[in-house]
Amino acid sequence: MRVFVAGGSGVLGRRLVPQLVARGHQVTATTTSAGKLGLLKAAGADGVVLDGLDGAAVGEAVALAKPDVIVHQMTAISMAHAGKPDIKHPDKWFAKTNRLRTEGTDHLLAAAEAVGVPHFVAQGYASWNGIRQGGWVKTEEDPLDLLEGTAANVGLKALSRIEDLVLKIGGAIMRYGAFYGPGAIDDQVELVRKRQYPLVGKGTGYSSWVHLDDAASATVLAVEQKATGVFNIVDDDPAPASDWLPYLAQCAGAKPPLRIPVWLARPLAGDQAVVMMTEGRGFSNAKAKRELGWKLQYPSWRQGFKAELS
Repeated sequence: MRVFVAGGSGVLGRRLVPQLVARGHQVTATTTSAGKLGLLKAAGADGVVLDGLDGAAVGEAVALAKPDVIVHQMTAISMAHAGKPDIKHPDKWFAKTNRLRTEGTDHLLAAAEAVGVPHFVAQGYASWNGIRQGGWVKTEEDPLDLLEGTAANVGLKALSRIEDLVLKIGGAIMRYGAFYGPGAIDDQVELVRKRQYPLVGKGTGYSSWVHLDDAASATVLAVEQKATGVFNIVDDDPAPASDWLPYLAQCAGAKPPLRIPVWLARPLAGDQAVVMMTEGRGFSNAKAKRELGWKLQYPSWRQGFKAELS
């Protein structure tokens, strides 16, 4: 197949592109940096420098590639694009990413329609943001929590809008858990080692994780099977912060994380951090395993963190 990967040089794109190439697909991958064209060429892809917010350029790139499927992985979360992580102000930290997830999505969808691209796969999110009612582990049938009234709402609404638009045209949404793997959590590990990543309250909030290579393999399956619908792309082990954060510290050779009360965490770290750490809901991967035939290299972050940081 001819696959157009928008955002091919990001942390997931760098794992996805080689997997697609290895399975015989012809890949056109975009990057915002000419300096990364060599990386894409080495991975076996045709690289294109592209600003995802330039609608005319997106349309031209897609028309030249004539893809059978577009895979939307455009973000601007890295420090090079977004600066130092700011979990207290996700609306500011994710400002350009939110534009890529709104305007950028519109440009890709318009290009797909103009060229007649038959399939579309887009990035979603499923880590701690399940609806805060009922059990601690959610399926694709459960609503997401959009954290209305908080700084996180604008970004979560942008993701919800992508889902609506892509599902309307029969595409697939890959709701990835929190990424870890090469280049994905370096900033978090640094904070853990400095004891600047504390547990909030009792750390009862659940999160779901996924290794980049497993996220990429699930995406390849969705591409090849022309999958439709929503899939939670997470590992087998949703867990509370009180489990995964101390273990991450242990694997990183750091001291155990400090613990701070909710009343102090809210002004210091913001609503999103408090919700994630104290009330977050994780996700089930049963549908992706059942319908895509997805098999994980790292069924648990317990194996993955150790492998990544040893």
